[in-house]
Amino acid sequence: MQALVEARDADSYGGRLEGSFLSFEELVEEMTSKRQDIKAFAFKTKAMLLKMEQKVQLARKRELINWHLASHGVPKSLHCLCLKLAEEYAMSAMARSRLPPPEHVSRLADPSFHHVVLLTDNVLAASVVISSAVENAVNPEILVFHIVTDKKTYAPMHAWFAINSIKSAVVEVKGLHQYDWSDEVNVGVKQMMEIHHLIWSHNYNNLKEEDFKLGEHENCLAALSPSCLSLLNSLRIYIPELFPDLKKIVFLDHDVVIQHDLSSLWAMDLNGKVAAAVVNSGCGDNCCPGRQYRNYLNFSHPLISSNFNPEHCAWLYGMNVFDLEAWRQTNVTAKYQKWLKLVSMSSNLDSIN
Repeated sequence: MQALVEARDADSYGGRLEGSFLSFEELVEEMTSKRQDIKAFAFKTKAMLLKMEQKVQLARKRELINWHLASHGVPKSLHCLCLKLAEEYAMSAMARSRLPPPEHVSRLADPSFHHVVLLTDNVLAASVVISSAVENAVNPEILVFHIVTDKKTYAPMHAWFAINSIKSAVVEVKGLHQYDWSDEVNVGVKQMMEIHHLIWSHNYNNLKEEDFKLGEHENCLAALSPSCLSLLNSLRIYIPELFPDLKKIVFLDHDVVIQHDLSSLWAMDLNGKVAAAVVNSGCGDNCCPGRQYRNYLNFSHPLISSNFNPEHCAWLYGMNVFDLEAWRQTNVTAKYQKWLKLVSMSSNLDSIN
């Protein structure tokens, strides 16, 4: 009994875990062959149990992460609908018909129309957004929808809107592979994605057991969402380059449903500002909980604390109005790239929570 108590209370035993046994049978065989005393048996038993407990905890953490990644990470282009639409695109001339029709091409850059942009690889979600916007529009004929998607989803997305045409409104579907990027944009996008991958890897490799306590793991898993590595999500900062001929747009995320006419957004005067956005709720002590700068950045870093206010709220990007002319004049994209590099490189990603 004294040996078991000593084994329990030993504080300096942590370094022996590497030599612990994988099974109780191995331990008994070792103790029998070397005729070791009960104290050694107690210490080695504890080491084996601690190692097994660590393996169980690690397995639980990995299981939680893998379930999360699996549930969010299946490419939309591999869904049954997308596969069927891709086949339709290959077999049917109608599914490959031009979007928009030739007689409506001039509307794509016409400032007298209301231009709505979606960056998505989700066919059904894009259809819901556009259908709900048209359904609730007072004058749907002035709406022009610009859908940007990736190369894998281009054929299914095009086929869907070619076969299921939207009455009155104009829909354009364009794949990223159809853009003629400048070298400057190519380099910028590549660097941006590399930094995003570093941030994701940093979050993944620095997960701690306490991060998975009840009620606290949601933020950890949100930081590991595959959407954090999505090129389409990251390209939002390059919207002026995606639409060089447009001066103003309404940007919609693919998880929204429109319930009112969008024309009031288009008529909004931004007074020279780049963006109009939505905040969570009225301000106060609980203003936009979980979406303040303090929830995203480490204000112990002097670079962050000297340039940002931890109390400021991050805006929601589900619905935005962008003045692309003001964006270009203030060069928001370059400033974003600058801060992304500074935050990630100056502290080796330690300023990212």
